[in-house]
Amino acid sequence: MLEIKNISKTFYPGTINEKQALKNISLTLEDGDFVTVIGGNGAGKSTMLNAIAGVWPIDEGQISIDGKDVTKLSEYKRAAFLGRVFQDPMNGTAATMGIEENLALALRRGKRRTLRAGIHSSERETYKELLSKFNLGLEDRLTSKVGLLSGGQRQALTLLMATLKKPKLLLLDEHTAALDPKTAAKVLETTDRIVKNENLTTLMITHNMKDAILHGNRLIMMMEGKIILDIRGEEKNNLTVEELLHKFEEVSGEEFTSDTAILG
Repeated sequence: MLEIKNISKTFYPGTINEKQALKNISLTLEDGDFVTVIGGNGAGKSTMLNAIAGVWPIDEGQISIDGKDVTKLSEYKRAAFLGRVFQDPMNGTAATMGIEENLALALRRGKRRTLRAGIHSSERETYKELLSKFNLGLEDRLTSKVGLLSGGQRQALTLLMATLKKPKLLLLDEHTAALDPKTAAKVLETTDRIVKNENLTTLMITHNMKDAILHGNRLIMMMEGKIILDIRGEEKNNLTVEELLHKFEEVSGEEFTSDTAILG
């Protein structure tokens, strides 16, 4: 479903601020894979997601989604294949519009607009049913402005919007990092349910090693723009934070320094 071949990205080339963010990375995700991505600051995690999403062009290499070469496609054209949830709950929704209006926009993504009535009663019932599964009370606030919601409520809504029309690939960029632990756990639980029920191919960046181990069927670790670990199957199912740290030290020759990632 996703194939990355030897992609590289350097920012500010030829200047004193030159930074090689991605170094000849290759990665393949099969249909239905749920891959978690862990790494320290500057490891290249978000740069890789932004390269897949087309936020900026890569210097070299190739990116394919569901067999289609999207390397030279602009960001807005790639959006037809992708669902994305950002770290900041303020992104991904229209704050001055209601909950049901945001969901209606997501449902109509890629479709032609007409002058027919916007939201029908049957559609509202569908929204209520989907929102009720979050247990956040959103199903009773369909007309509330999204800007009035809490961070957790807004992130849950963004997740639903990103998956309302099944994307080829779901990109989760530390989508629980700005939430309190209880709300983050609820959003992650819902993420697992949606990914499993819809069989979504998913790439999830997390700042938390425990979450990287607990969620998904595969874990990759990045360092200095490279993938240094790729763990899956039974090895991942039986993995502990201590074992992951040991593997990191074996491969990199260094100690993992992010207490936030280790302790959660």
